[in-house]
Amino acid sequence: MSLKNLAVFGAICLTGCAGVDVNRYANEQPELVLEEYFNGTLDAWGMFQKRNGEVVKRFKVVIDAKWNGEQGVLDERFTYSDGETQRRVWHLTNLGNGRYEGRADDVIGVAQGQIAGNTLHWTYRLRLPVDDSVYEVDFDDWMYLQDDGVLLNRSAMKKFGVTLGEVSLVFQKRP
Repeated sequence: MSLKNLAVFGAICLTGCAGVDVNRYANEQPELVLEEYFNGTLDAWGMFQKRNGEVVKRFKVVIDAKWNGEQGVLDERFTYSDGETQRRVWHLTNLGNGRYEGRADDVIGVAQGQIAGNTLHWTYRLRLPVDDSVYEVDFDDWMYLQDDGVLLNRSAMKKFGVTLGEVSLVFQKRP
């Protein structure tokens, strides 16, 4: 392969890795307003699939969420199909202009989020317990608000840039 062809190939690969810009969804409806949607009690159902598509965990989440001004708390309680339970409490901050940051005990550093239209793009590194080990994995999290208050969530989970699997969730806000 010539140096010129190698450069073109590299540029194509880098462009493919850039991903979708959340602003592409700026005109999509219904508009996702985090402080409204994640306020009150929500139920979510999800699963984790390995990169080959095998479902290895199913779970239900009950979320108690509330906001006080620009600060939000999402108290998530997970129940897995094998009976295991887990809790994560997110502390969110609205930074303005559709930008959010979040913290939780098992999140390394600060999660960064951006909303446009009906979509939230959220990235963070998580300490993930698996059997007797804990792994640091990166999440590339996309949430899409649908009609009737349904929120779809799809997350790619990666380690060293390699996709380990995906998490899929469906959220429904309680009346």
